[in-house]
Order: sequence, then C-alpha cells, then structure tokens
Amino acid sequence: MTKQEEKLEKLYEDSETGCCKKFNPEPWQEKEIIWHDRLFLKDHVASFLHIPLNFGKVMMKNMEKIKKANALLPNPLMLSDENSLFGSDLYIAVSKDVPDSEMAKISGTFLTKVYDGSYKNMGKWTENMKKYIDSKDKKLKKMYYFYTTCPNCAKHYDEQYTVLLAKVD
Repeated sequence: MTKQEEKLEKLYEDSETGCCKKFNPEPWQEKEIIWHDRLFLKDHVASFLHIPLNFGKVMMKNMEKIKKANALLPNPLMLSDENSLFGSDLYIAVSKDVPDSEMAKISGTFLTKVYDGSYKNMGKWTENMKKYIDSKDKKLKKMYYFYTTCPNCAKHYDEQYTVLLAKVD
C-alpha cells in the first residue's frame, strides 16, 4: 500500500461512516476566500432538471484517477457549476495534475454561505445568497455549489449541508 493509499484509508477510518467525514460548517459560514489558480479536475455530470443522473459513475471514475495519480487532498472539495437543466460541470480539488483528465484552475474572490436541508430549497438558498452578496456591496460573477457529503452520509449525520460559493467583483 502506498503512503497516499494509507492516508486515504486513514481518512475513511476517521469517518464514522467509512465514507464522508462529518462536515464542519464554521470555516465556510459567511467567509470571503481568495483563490489563485486553485487546481481542479473537471468533468461533466448529466442531469434532468438539475437532478444528477450519472453522478456516482462520474465520481468513481475520477476518484480512481485521482488516487492513482496520488493527487487526493485530505479535505475533499467538489464544486458543481449548475450551468444547465440537463448537466453540470463538476470540479474536484486536487493536489496536482491528473493524467488523462481535463484540468481547470479557478481564481478569484468568493463569498461563502452554508445551508442545511433538502436540495428542494436550492432556489431559496440561491436567492438568499444573492441578497447576502448585495449586502456586501459585491457583484455576482458566478455561483458554485459544494455538496459536502453523499446522500447516505447526510442521512447518517442527519445533516445535509451545501455551501454556496459566489465569485464576486
């Protein structure tokens, strides 16, 4: 077993579920963060009316590539750009380039806000986030969604956190 695989095993050992760690919302709640060329593996998820159809398959394929490249980060970060009713771009933060993958760098200033509850509230959360951005006298350029745990772990923890990240001017 490689050191990276040992780290991954340890990450999952530290999790109550053997999968996603319990999410701590505090570092993400109403923060301003600045990224300079933050590295991500980029892929696409097919959706129908924003409901993902092949998310698990896309994630499994990409996590295998990331593990093989020893590019896994200790604290997972996956952003969804919900740019269509029929698909979204998925960005998985990595520590280095992953072979045979599309790579992307994201830079900018982001305002963040954490929400807990059913995804059916996404429209309300997005409108709330826009008001928060306005209250900070900023202008929205792009919105990303960070779904912090898989559905099974969300049930286990009885928390379904979503972080909205707004790239702002």
